[in-house]
Amino acid sequence: MAIHDLADTTATEITAVLRRSQDAWNHGDGAAYGACFTPDATDVTFVGTVYRGADDIGRAHQALFDSFLKGTRLHLEVMETRLLTPDTAVVVTRGEVAKKSPKRLGKRATYTLVRDAGGTWRIAAVQKTRHNRLMEAISFTFQPRTAPAGQPVPVRP
Repeated sequence: MAIHDLADTTATEITAVLRRSQDAWNHGDGAAYGACFTPDATDVTFVGTVYRGADDIGRAHQALFDSFLKGTRLHLEVMETRLLTPDTAVVVTRGEVAKKSPKRLGKRATYTLVRDAGGTWRIAAVQKTRHNRLMEAISFTFQPRTAPAGQPVPVRP
């Protein structure tokens, strides 16, 4: 499938959805967080839990915001946005969940966003993982061909 040019307005609309989800998280508002997702969305959390649907995602996150994640903030930075079709985008982010500003954004997430018939962008899927810099460096050092194109590879002594 061809990657289409990403117009400034489309990039702004896509980023706005992620910012709304971030704001909902930062306010501990599970319903607002869930509203950023499609009715049939999939959310694979950092710990591997799979939630399906905006309602379930919002409900579960409210329980998390009321307990384990109480008072946390979602720190998020967009690394890459690609438009696969005029109504489908993939966004890669780095981020962290913390009560204070983190020293490093050590998690990665891949979002798939879709635009509905009314023109509203929503998150259809997200998968989150920890960025393990040590394992990555070991892999790149002992097998340089595993490094992504354009990424510097450590030199073995």
